[in-house]
Amino acid sequence: MKNKNLKLWGGRFKGSTSSIVEEFTQSLDYDSHLYVHDIAGSQAHAAMLADQGVLTEEEARQIKSGLDQVREEIENGSFVWEKALEDVHMNIEKRLTEIIGPAGQKLHTGRSRNDQVALDFRLYTAECLTTWQVELKSLMQVFLTKAKAGQDVLLPGYTHLQPAQPVSLAHHLLAYVQMFKRDYERVTEILQRTGISPLGAAALAGTTYPVIPESIASQLGLKGVFANSMDAVSDRDFVLEALFAGSLIMTHLSRFCEEIILWSNPGFGFINLSDAYSTGSSIMPQKKNPDVAELIRGKTGSVYGRLMALLTTMKALPLTYNRDMQEDKAPMVEAHQTVNSCLRVMTGMIEEMTFNDDSMRAALKKGFLNATEMADYLVLKGIPFREAHHITGRAVAYAEQKGAGLEDLSLDELRSFDASIGKDIYMVLDYHEAVKRRGTPGSTGPESVSAQIDAVEKWLMSEGEGVV
Repeated sequence: MKNKNLKLWGGRFKGSTSSIVEEFTQSLDYDSHLYVHDIAGSQAHAAMLADQGVLTEEEARQIKSGLDQVREEIENGSFVWEKALEDVHMNIEKRLTEIIGPAGQKLHTGRSRNDQVALDFRLYTAECLTTWQVELKSLMQVFLTKAKAGQDVLLPGYTHLQPAQPVSLAHHLLAYVQMFKRDYERVTEILQRTGISPLGAAALAGTTYPVIPESIASQLGLKGVFANSMDAVSDRDFVLEALFAGSLIMTHLSRFCEEIILWSNPGFGFINLSDAYSTGSSIMPQKKNPDVAELIRGKTGSVYGRLMALLTTMKALPLTYNRDMQEDKAPMVEAHQTVNSCLRVMTGMIEEMTFNDDSMRAALKKGFLNATEMADYLVLKGIPFREAHHITGRAVAYAEQKGAGLEDLSLDELRSFDASIGKDIYMVLDYHEAVKRRGTPGSTGPESVSAQIDAVEKWLMSEGEGVV
């Protein structure tokens, strides 16, 4: 008599699994996210087995049709997930067999859950990475639009969060465009390594069945197949790389969120956040809080944590598959939800954010941002830079004590620090002129900024257009 509680893998077992163990070992909470990929991989596997004569064409047809029905049931909510079946693979296979009969029991021929889950997870991770690329492009486009509008707007550039030199708003925003462009390119590289099919590696040693791994890779749009069956089932580098890329994306989002939080403070007053991306206080009527930016900044740590969690899981695993690796799904599923939502929210927030040109212009008067211009001016008069630095420093101290800017000092006052100073100093001390003089590639000068904008636009229309 057959044991009704027998697992699909339970031929050598006589007793039933403890209900506590079933709950502890099941992975449906996370690997059910892979159902689309599991079904696609199974259909490709069945088609390959039919081509090789392991299955009949009719059996392959039944399997494909039955899996289509399983997918429909999952998507319309009628599918019943059974935790006792442990994972997405066993749930789908059991339901398939109920629909089509004995042919469903042949689907697993020539493969193991080890190479099956590796394939599913690669397909899922590739889908996440491709989604990030789409969202990164949208975010870059919004930053680019704001940069184009801010080419003639100046604000203080900071080091140590202290006023340093004047820069254009466009230049500041384009710095973030470069960060997100690197993120996009990094994701593209990871996609190349993710798009490798492990199916055919079976449990760890390959299979005696005449499988054709290249056939499955071709059907699924993957770029290659495994080179070593033991590595194929135990490799999770692609997930770790994806989590690292996600962590860097969050780093870059968080850095701009910090600036949003600072700039929206009335002490800066550089930006106005849309009501749609702000919240108020339950007690202080005047408050308009940058909560969305704060939440993105806060969520960054959770993505870092998921990367570290999987690194820790993988660090001491012997070859090949170990059940520890069941813990790889949760970090990627959760990180994807966080990264994707943060990218989308950031895009909307920046799109609706406006800049206060007058506040930024007023901030230029605080902190002697044209001091470097005066030092460079003196160098051109033949004074060694280190001496010019000291002369300018004394002038700054004098102006600070007087409560004035360098540009507010009279010519006689300026000449008291060095007799070589002439009337042309005032053109040098002008903030817009200071920005215009910076013509080196990648600098804040108008020509350089315009070239940066053109380069990004061309990239978005060419390399960035075809998402892998």
